[in-house]
Amino acid sequence: MPESSSYQDYVAGLLAGVATVAIGHPFDTVKVKLQKYNTEAHGIKYRNGLHCASRVLRTEGVKGLYRGATSSFVGVAFESSLLFGIYSQMKQSLQKGNSQNSKPDLHVIVPSAAYGGGVISFVLCPSELVKCRMQVQGTDSLVPKSSRYSGPLDCALKTVKSEGVQGIFCGGYTTFLRESIGNAVFFSVYEYVTYYMHLQFKSSSSNYNNLIDVGTGIMSGGLGGVAFWCAVLPLDVAKTVIQTASSSTSPRNPFHILNTIYRRTGFRGFYTGLGPTIVRAFPANAAAIVTWELAVKLLGIKRD
Repeated sequence: MPESSSYQDYVAGLLAGVATVAIGHPFDTVKVKLQKYNTEAHGIKYRNGLHCASRVLRTEGVKGLYRGATSSFVGVAFESSLLFGIYSQMKQSLQKGNSQNSKPDLHVIVPSAAYGGGVISFVLCPSELVKCRMQVQGTDSLVPKSSRYSGPLDCALKTVKSEGVQGIFCGGYTTFLRESIGNAVFFSVYEYVTYYMHLQFKSSSSNYNNLIDVGTGIMSGGLGGVAFWCAVLPLDVAKTVIQTASSSTSPRNPFHILNTIYRRTGFRGFYTGLGPTIVRAFPANAAAIVTWELAVKLLGIKRD
């Protein structure tokens, strides 16, 4: 049975989170803007992700695509550290007595990933609320100057002042559902793709082991990320609507939000922002997994 030091698992996860934000944040900004404005009853609509990205670049420059990245780097790095650390440790505990070379077991993967996802949702919710509100405001006419935030800290302080401490956790239940379900899907796909790709290449020359590992990490992480978002994007749309609502009295039940969106735009409204989300999901999650597995090796963590 593989053994690892707990702190090393968390350090590896933190590095994976940094890689995720560095690669994926611009796509996330486009996704959030589409989810916010294209699900509203009135107002300016973006034709698609490319139209949204070009408008941001035209009005704000490249830095506009990284708006809210400060809170995202802090939040995602911390939550990624917790997620990968908790997943690795819980999986290791549940696998005790099993062969380390056995086929992936959903009875181990799903509870480990869902539990890790549930825990990180409490960290992720406040950072994503700040990130989403910063991403939505931009510098164009959609948000009046008087309502704009000067930075992540200003956003957090104004949210607490106007909505109380509970306001910073707006959308917490929806985040919990998204992360628990999504990570169970992500790690299941990751583990199975990794397992079958290693079976396919196990007879390859040892000279290519590192290249094979990188290729496997890219495919397993990328496909896992795509599966994650295909499974939970409707919940993410509801979360964005809840966290960027103009009034603290707006509905916060994700299923009520989704029902409203369905009546307004049909089923396709559940997958608003799918394009940039999928485009982001593969490279961002591939980078996370490759970084995580590289860190695992450098830190000397023993894994199957």
